[in-house]
Amino acid sequence: MKTERVPRIVLGAGAGAVLVGAVALFVPAGLGGQAPAPAPGAVARAVSAARAGAQASLPELAALIGDREKWLRAHPGDDASWAVLGGAYVERGVRSGDTASFARAEKALERSLAAWPARKGNVDAQLGLGSLANARGDFRAARKWGEAVRKSSPRRWQAYPVLIDAYNGLGDYVSAGRAMERLRALRSGAPALSRASLVFRDRGWREDASALAYDAVALAATPAEKAACLVRLGDLAWERGEPAEALASYGPALRLVPGHAPALAGRARALAALGRTDEALRDYGAALKAQPLPQYALEEGELYESLGLDEDARTQYEVLRVRATEAAAHGVNGALVLARYEADHGSPDTAVRRLRAEWAKGHRSVHVADALGWALYRAGKHEEALPYATRATEQGLRSALFAYHRGRIERELGEWGPARRHLAEALRINPHFSPLLAPKARRALAALGEPAEGGHAAEEPGRGDGAPRGGSPPPRDPEHRGVEPRKPRRPVDTEPGGASASRSPSSSP
Repeated sequence: MKTERVPRIVLGAGAGAVLVGAVALFVPAGLGGQAPAPAPGAVARAVSAARAGAQASLPELAALIGDREKWLRAHPGDDASWAVLGGAYVERGVRSGDTASFARAEKALERSLAAWPARKGNVDAQLGLGSLANARGDFRAARKWGEAVRKSSPRRWQAYPVLIDAYNGLGDYVSAGRAMERLRALRSGAPALSRASLVFRDRGWREDASALAYDAVALAATPAEKAACLVRLGDLAWERGEPAEALASYGPALRLVPGHAPALAGRARALAALGRTDEALRDYGAALKAQPLPQYALEEGELYESLGLDEDARTQYEVLRVRATEAAAHGVNGALVLARYEADHGSPDTAVRRLRAEWAKGHRSVHVADALGWALYRAGKHEEALPYATRATEQGLRSALFAYHRGRIERELGEWGPARRHLAEALRINPHFSPLLAPKARRALAALGEPAEGGHAAEEPGRGDGAPRGGSPPPRDPEHRGVEPRKPRRPVDTEPGGASASRSPSSSP
């Protein structure tokens, strides 16, 4: 019976992933509980990166996977090596888009727990399962595993990235902030700074987020990790509406790691904003080849659609559906990206059903709130849409997309002043936020015209006197699907699991 364990080290996902869990690869001093120290080479470099809390390169990660697979064929009872292998599979799945790796990860981590159960202290496998749950979008399961490790081993810093991602996915931003503070108390360096940068961004503290992202780049321990941190820095610049500055981060990331998919996709967004659409389409194609995420296919399809290339757009939307279906077969929750596609390009009613189900699961992030509000609007349920859109825009994150969605909903409800403010805010935050929607935001704002006489009072929410001069309201939104009778608004639940969380998924937020 095992009475003592060698501490494991984590290899985190770093800054490159969006809305996926912290990827934990746990490597004890000898690689596995029974394994010898690695020989010099790719495996040793992967282990060294893990001990620094940094990313290994994908070839080094592949070498480590091959090494552990070979070892475990001869030593199937080595629980630590099963945990190492499971964590490596999760990381490969996240960074390459190979969602079949998640099924392999689950089997490996279960083998680790079978050899040494959680109740006896197998923390590594529990953290691996938390990372896997985040990567699949199962945030309640990720929270369960992360909190179990925090309870049994509160100084294991690797638990806190898992918890940050889980809490963010559930919309519990207060707990995410607390987990971030605990992580920074236990761990310094690029991984902790990168996580803190995201938390600050979600609070709306953009300058602080950028400062931490710069520091993370400086402290990154490996080329792969530095590239991921540069992408985070570029993404922050893009969200501020600064595409040229974003390019200045994506370029160095791609020199460090050629073919880095998040950098390619980020550069494609920035190039499209600068009118360099041929180059943007080239980069989207390369990003999809390197990491075939449904989100990249949606973005490329919308760029094609903005150019009037509808057949090419439909091709990319089909890629999105195929990739989401494949990912779902491996346990990945693709509801958010599928719902965003359906709301704008397919069936808004289908999008509403998907997102109500997510809300009922407790997945109440600002991203789900925004998407559900927009889907309800597109389905003609305008009154019901507004509380979700309001929740999305008032929790801290400064998003041009969220502000645009809220402004469009308010416009349909005849709340001209708030609509004008939020449409203008969207364009101030990022005038290039979408090749399809940014032009619509400008047209909608122009249709609202100048504020009516009366100054600020005319633009108070809930007042109908903020209509354009002359007394005539702007034309009805051409995308609306009918207006339901106006009903009293009910507030959105403030916390998952709160007093009103037991309402059915079809109820108001």
